[in-house]
Amino acid sequence: MVGGARPRKQPTIKEVAQHAGVSPMTVSRTLAGGANVRPDLQEKVLSAVRELGYHRNENARSLRPGQASGLIGVAITNLGNPYYGNFALGVEEVAAETGRRIVLGNTGGDPARERQLVADFLGRQVEGLVLVPSGGSSDHLRPERLGDVPLVLASRRIYGLDVDVVLLDDVGGAYRGTLALLDAGHTRIGYLGNVSSEFTGARRYEGYLRALAERGIEPDSDLILREHAIGSAGEATGRLLDLEDPPTAIFSANNRNSIGALREIGRRLRSGARPDEMPALVSFDDFELAELMPVPVTVVDHDPRQLGREAAKLLLSRLGNGERHQGSARLVEMPVKLAPAPSP
Repeated sequence: MVGGARPRKQPTIKEVAQHAGVSPMTVSRTLAGGANVRPDLQEKVLSAVRELGYHRNENARSLRPGQASGLIGVAITNLGNPYYGNFALGVEEVAAETGRRIVLGNTGGDPARERQLVADFLGRQVEGLVLVPSGGSSDHLRPERLGDVPLVLASRRIYGLDVDVVLLDDVGGAYRGTLALLDAGHTRIGYLGNVSSEFTGARRYEGYLRALAERGIEPDSDLILREHAIGSAGEATGRLLDLEDPPTAIFSANNRNSIGALREIGRRLRSGARPDEMPALVSFDDFELAELMPVPVTVVDHDPRQLGREAAKLLLSRLGNGERHQGSARLVEMPVKLAPAPSP
């Protein structure tokens, strides 16, 4: 972990027992389900576990004393999104170069699931963690809870948490994508975001606004939809297209939004709408078969696998040759590029 004093090691069962005023056997039995342990003693043990930040060692029987697990815990927010699958592959590729393996978990963007997943990873004695954060409370990610296990955040930053972070150029990418629409003559440009990606969404919205301001265009609140759920992008697109003066173009803040928008556009085309009535689309993040969509799609592109590789490199530089290396937290911001829609 970076900055300040070296974090303490994970507490042991013996330390939990001393804190709770019970025997180590009582701690073990409580953590195994509580058989033959009085409820009041169970509560003492569980309180001590919470207060000390103890995590059960699932690998204790298979590891010799002092032996590293060779495992890297990787937590992503949406396993069903190919973007994050490629991200995880990037982490795995770099980890494999050092003989390590990854343990992959899906949080679904749920802070409670993230907290439990991190606890499970620590219980398996992972050497380090790579996390796409859900955006909830970060108490479980603080040095006193992780012990000497280094953490790297990817895609999103948690302010106040002094750890290594790898991000995309969200602001610059959204700025250039919106500017491309303005250069094509569009002045009514819708913005399609969602509530599940507050950090990246805020940065990409900033880039969108910056491009409009540069051209002297006042944002129209009717064209800006940032509060819908990730699965309702099609419905949100329908609301934009049903406006009395609909947008002629849409900036989509992520690939799942783009797919939802294109489904709605495709539905309207099948119902008789003309292609020239449908908006141009810029998508932040590529997605499968983007080049075959019913309207031209410009992509703010980057390689999620490379994002995973960079996160893994940051983490492994902390681990070194089995030792935890100290130093200031690092921020890496990866470039993006604009991939114009193919000519008709």
